[in-house]
Amino acid sequence: MTGILEGIRVVEVAQYVFVPVCTGVLAEWGADVIKVEHPTQGDAYRGLRGTGSLAITGPVNYAIEHANRGKRSVGIDLRRADGREVLDSLLADADVLATNLLPASRDRLGLDLETLQRVHPHLVIARGTALGERGPEKDRGGFDHAVYWARSGAQHGATPDGAERPSPMPSGAFGDSTAGLAMAGGIAAALLARERTGKAPVVDLSLLGFGIWSMASATTGSMLTGENAKPLPRVPATNPLAGTYRTADGRWITLGCLKGFYEWPQLCHALGQPDWIDDPRFRTAPLFAEHTEECAAMLEALFASAPLAIWKEKLSDLDAVWGIVQTNLEAARDPQVAANGHVAQIKTMNDEPFELVASPIQFNENPPQPRPAPQAGQHTEEILRDLGMDWTRIADLKKSGAIN
Repeated sequence: MTGILEGIRVVEVAQYVFVPVCTGVLAEWGADVIKVEHPTQGDAYRGLRGTGSLAITGPVNYAIEHANRGKRSVGIDLRRADGREVLDSLLADADVLATNLLPASRDRLGLDLETLQRVHPHLVIARGTALGERGPEKDRGGFDHAVYWARSGAQHGATPDGAERPSPMPSGAFGDSTAGLAMAGGIAAALLARERTGKAPVVDLSLLGFGIWSMASATTGSMLTGENAKPLPRVPATNPLAGTYRTADGRWITLGCLKGFYEWPQLCHALGQPDWIDDPRFRTAPLFAEHTEECAAMLEALFASAPLAIWKEKLSDLDAVWGIVQTNLEAARDPQVAANGHVAQIKTMNDEPFELVASPIQFNENPPQPRPAPQAGQHTEEILRDLGMDWTRIADLKKSGAIN
């Protein structure tokens, strides 16, 4: 485990994916993350039976493991006064409260900003929402496919002209996973600010805000020109060396030679076509751009003449950018992924081995070592004993239904 946040305690009052991913990252960075779950129902996300096209079956709930790695779980009914008292005891000893409760729910539970800052002024409060803390829709919930992907313009930007339907999000929890990582960085910055100033900032991030940030290049250009950005074509209009081409066995290669004409000679040599360099249509940069379609057609036919393995070999020594359109399984087995520790071997709390994608930020060149997600309410007694509660008090709380 990367212990960059060792000694920091985070209390999570959240369900599903966005904010739990954030606190899972903080746990990977060394924080002690306490996940507050309902004492009998747990996080509703535990009941998920599939994500994207993949079912969740067998002994490993990979969705829960992804979002809740390395945490401890305490079962508390926050609707009960004695349960709310237990939460206050946790917060008194914590550095961060991370939540995705909507404003109205926070108000009902006494977790509104005014109350929290009065009772726990030391606490960094991090709020993850669908649509932000202000505006007429602030009390609406949302998931990443409808907000981060669709509402932000990202889905439109990923949909080719003429497609029968908008492009689906490429993975379950796609926006949640990226937004959660960004929120973890915001919390780390807030902790630094608290250390320097003595004042604990409030951290806010919405899926809508993060989605439009992900589309910032296209959206900023659109606002300046008054035109919607069009989805990127398979082959750019003036640079065939930044296109994507199909091989004989139905695979795809993406060229990333953004200098175009100036990288044309070395690409020709790599592809075994040195005579193309002297083609009069491509002798100058303006001519090269003018004859993009002809050049693209030549590359199209060439790549279609041999399978991917041949082109991988030919391009292996090319001093320019190119890549294979990989499946997610191929990406997981990519030698560079292995060399940099982006996939970790771990075991569940029930000792079931599996592989988990690690958070990508590394410190001192040490890959994170994820720990398993907890079972719902697994650490209730342990955590309350850490707070100094005696067994009589714990038994009373269990009897009342405030804890599990």
